[in-house]
Amino acid sequence: MTSQTAPKGTVPANVPGHVPTPDQIRRAPKVLLHDHLDGGLRPGTVVELARDSGYTELPETDPDKLGIWFHEAADSGSLERYLETFRHTVGVMQTRESLVRVARECAEDLAEDGVVYAEVRYAPEQHLERGLTLEEVVEAVNEGFRQGERLARENGHRIRVGALLTAMRHAARSLEIAELANRYRDSGVVGFDIAGAEAGHPPTRHLDAFEYLKRENNHFTIHAGEAFGLPSIWQALQWCGADRLGHGVRIIDDIEVRPDGSVRLGRLASYVRDKRIPLELCPSSNLQTGAAPSYAEHPIGLLRKLLFRATVNTDNRLMSHTSMSQEFEHLVDAFGYTLDDLQWFSVNGMKSAFIPFDERLAMINDVIKPGYAELKSEWLFQQTSPTSGSVGSEG
Repeated sequence: MTSQTAPKGTVPANVPGHVPTPDQIRRAPKVLLHDHLDGGLRPGTVVELARDSGYTELPETDPDKLGIWFHEAADSGSLERYLETFRHTVGVMQTRESLVRVARECAEDLAEDGVVYAEVRYAPEQHLERGLTLEEVVEAVNEGFRQGERLARENGHRIRVGALLTAMRHAARSLEIAELANRYRDSGVVGFDIAGAEAGHPPTRHLDAFEYLKRENNHFTIHAGEAFGLPSIWQALQWCGADRLGHGVRIIDDIEVRPDGSVRLGRLASYVRDKRIPLELCPSSNLQTGAAPSYAEHPIGLLRKLLFRATVNTDNRLMSHTSMSQEFEHLVDAFGYTLDDLQWFSVNGMKSAFIPFDERLAMINDVIKPGYAELKSEWLFQQTSPTSGSVGSEG
């Protein structure tokens, strides 16, 4: 049998696998595992909530200017400075009404951006200044997510949002928050997390919380390997037993690329890859905190080639002035990723979600793969421009 190739010029430029357009990226079904509720507010909502609650510490009261301020303040290269911006968003999220609204708008905004499944995290202990209890915080956020899901459906979008309850690693309430996550595990909360500055606050300080969750057969992720290196990742996995790594980008420090292009994985990197431990990578956020110098130099490129369980995430949409679509656009520009690559990241995310296996499988087979297949087939139905001559004119 002889091989046959299509004549030069007869294959459309946008055949399956071609670099997707921004519109295709927006319409692609996306999965988001690492997104902070208090890092994704609309600037206009921050201004309105501050006015209604009497919060007077905003640096700007014009929504456009405030949005720019958040991005510039976070764009410092320092994780500590980055985390300071949350004082203002948390400051206006201290009432039931504000929490419901922020959660509702979060779900709506993600759905509008083509996200079909999201796990959004927040720290209940940070929203108690005006008398709410931990339970009231969780119930308000859950109500907001359900409202947002319903409104998204009414606008022609589908999204499912699960909450991750976060404990602050510099505080001493992690066991209490873990128990809270377990109580609400059948009411919208899908897992647990610890967050905050890594340096000086190792995850092993919260072993009692992690041991409790393991005994309860519950899920948890740990912020590790973002601003701090391999010891943070090692502790999160081998001492604490994390299901996923929040960021985990510093696993690159255990990977050697030799001058001849060959790659050697250290013991920890091999373990992470072999065990299929999900990495919740957040490219734009990593650039802001100095974990990577540019999109083109971000470790996600190498981790994708080496087939780590890499996922793409937003971290904080307000501070990074980003969305899932924009994260994908940056990676497409940097690495020439195709729809197949974006599907790979999305399936990785869904495989790693903290919901039951059958539901993850249904999302992959019935939502994500069909959505990408439809996008990849669009070139077949595009109107072509008239060619010179007519069909059959040569014979």
